[in-house]
Amino acid sequence: MYRHTYWDLPDGSLAGGDRELRLRTVTGPAGSRTLLTRKDARVDAASGAEPEAETAVGDPAGTAAVLHGLGYRPAPAFEKHCRNHPLHRDGRELPATPVEVPELAGVFLEVETVCGEQELPAALAAVRGVLAELGVPPADLTSEAYTDAVAAARGRSGGV
Repeated sequence: MYRHTYWDLPDGSLAGGDRELRLRTVTGPAGSRTLLTRKDARVDAASGAEPEAETAVGDPAGTAAVLHGLGYRPAPAFEKHCRNHPLHRDGRELPATPVEVPELAGVFLEVETVCGEQELPAALAAVRGVLAELGVPPADLTSEAYTDAVAAARGRSGGV
């Protein structure tokens, strides 16, 4: 299970700029780990691909206190239930992850890979190739962020 808490400034400028700051706790059979992730604005509108940087967090409560002290405020949190399945294509790791968000209907499939800016076209082609091999038609693809979908389910607009 992934437990997400998104953070923003009081004026909503991160979400308003298509950026995110997330504290994620991943809980599984081996225990829990927490990650702090910064996501920049999307670089590909069709796929929703966005640059991100992530680091492990040893003290989630301390990290939340630091973020709060810097002026960030937590947005409502939500859970994702998922399991990664390792896939490879064109020399890339492309984990396929079925995802269930309790507040949303259906099961979503994430296929991601890590790449530099110059590699983006080849990385997107590899992701699209895996999706095609898995039988996912282009009409089923979306670039909507979970934060926006959860906000809509909660009757709000623009992120959680």
